[in-house]
Amino acid sequence: MRAVILAAGRGARMGHLTRDVPKCLVPVAGRALLEWQITALRRAGIGSIGVVRGYLAHLIDGRDLELFDNARWAETNMVTSLACAANWLHEGPVVVSYADIFYPSTAVTALVEARADIAIAYDVDWRSLWEQRFADPLSDAETFRLDGTRVVDIGRRADAIDEIHGQYMGLLKFTPAGWRAVEAYLATRSREERDRLDMTGLLSALIRAGQWIEGVRVAGEWGELDSGDDLGLYERLIAQGRLALPA
Repeated sequence: MRAVILAAGRGARMGHLTRDVPKCLVPVAGRALLEWQITALRRAGIGSIGVVRGYLAHLIDGRDLELFDNARWAETNMVTSLACAANWLHEGPVVVSYADIFYPSTAVTALVEARADIAIAYDVDWRSLWEQRFADPLSDAETFRLDGTRVVDIGRRADAIDEIHGQYMGLLKFTPAGWRAVEAYLATRSREERDRLDMTGLLSALIRAGQWIEGVRVAGEWGELDSGDDLGLYERLIAQGRLALPA
């Protein structure tokens, strides 16, 4: 099994923290986010790990990783970055990780074991973390609704908590058949539309087209780093013994 980490963007909302390093190299508890991700993926049995680079790409060298480059990182979104690893996605199943998250190896294992052509990890106990990150969790949380294990809605602005059956973590898996469904959809969009397309927008479009997407419920401590405030929160929780970064 292979994994690809999407690390092309700068993470402008991190401000000065990403002035000299890409977002994936921002340290949390003394280790770069990228190192936490590599550890979790390796412990889940992932044999080959690739990284899609962009902003300050040279700083990601030297980690025994397969490197893909999104030369248009400043003008494109995450789906374009993922397409840079299309050869891997055609050859076999690939776990895909955002670069600004940390998660346990058990979350990766659960995705590996999922049988659907497209599967996404979610956390049903998301609300306590979002209440610490935001005065109003609904100001950031998006819809995520399930029918059994099938994801039927994702990525819209949520008007009520009951529209959120869990929090999409930024961790997912594609089989080659799943990736072919993505490419078939992208072929119907203009270059400008493809450039603007983010991952939840893609997943939502595939759902509307009838694609089965499996929601994989996972447990364990995880988080996303979207701002300097997030980094401060996680560092405080770690210092207080209320958060242990999983591996």
